[in-house]
Amino acid sequence: MKKGMTLVLALLMVGSMLFAAGQTESGPSPEKPLVLRYAHMNVANSPNGLQAQYFADRIAEETGGAIKIEVYPGSQLGTITEMAEMVSQGSVALHHNTYGGLQPLLEDLGLFDTPYLYRDVDHLLKATDPETSPVLKELNQKLIDTRNVRILYSFYFGTRDLTANSAVYAPKDLSGKKIRAIPSAIYMAAVEGMGAVAVPVDWAEVPVALSTGVANGQENPVSVLVSNKLYDVQKFLMLTHHIMGSEPVVINESVWQKLSDAHKQVFTKVAKETRDWASKYVLDSEASDLQILADKGMTIIGPEQGLKVDEFRASVNKVVQQRFGTKWGAYYEQIKAIK
Repeated sequence: MKKGMTLVLALLMVGSMLFAAGQTESGPSPEKPLVLRYAHMNVANSPNGLQAQYFADRIAEETGGAIKIEVYPGSQLGTITEMAEMVSQGSVALHHNTYGGLQPLLEDLGLFDTPYLYRDVDHLLKATDPETSPVLKELNQKLIDTRNVRILYSFYFGTRDLTANSAVYAPKDLSGKKIRAIPSAIYMAAVEGMGAVAVPVDWAEVPVALSTGVANGQENPVSVLVSNKLYDVQKFLMLTHHIMGSEPVVINESVWQKLSDAHKQVFTKVAKETRDWASKYVLDSEASDLQILADKGMTIIGPEQGLKVDEFRASVNKVVQQRFGTKWGAYYEQIKAIK
């Protein structure tokens, strides 16, 4: 597998260099477009996948076909960690991920996925706006300087809830249970804080892990459960609402710097448009997605059914403060101060 991915990476880099060599001095045109690869882990018809295609389509429209973005969904080009590294190296131009999933590039980005951090979606989007958030502006510059990657925009992709094949009402019910976590320190802390054993599994392997018992459960927004049919392998949904998440869309910094000023303006414009479109799409879909899961046979457990959200919040916050309070405490205070 590793050799195969190395070969894919090498071929992509060669293709990128050959294309760059063929560009005219006047820049890309509809006849000789700049072709950029956008790789991600989600299925094409998921909200995340749809926003990637929306961004690609709008860039093509706004540039009159001079810039073409080819979208590769479903982890076609690698795992989430491999795709993030590909953006850094330049073999892939664009990619979206969770902030925790980008920690291999810059560890501090994981703080944006801290459980129970945001008041509401508006607060989340302000805190993860690369143009206005003081924390993200600082960390984005570090990401550019150290890994040659720039965050273009972030969009709301849902609030994460817990699923399992047995009912869970409090942290004690997860004792000894194996729950899949994104292979990232902040997500491991979230799962362990909820009382479970965190099992790091790449997203592409999650359905198999759940069906074979490698993991007893997982955590994700309801849109992900619907688009990936996780109701086929999970029977209980607990509305823990433990992480309100936005996903950053990143671009290779060398690619960004080679864009003309006019095309940079187009990317910035389309980035804001896509952020708003995707965030609204997810918000508008959450209630209907929850109903779909109920109709598919999942038992939904919320506070009205006895879910002790306060116990989960207290337990998770304790672990977060133990592991990250000293390192990220000042950032947390800046985020809390955002109005």
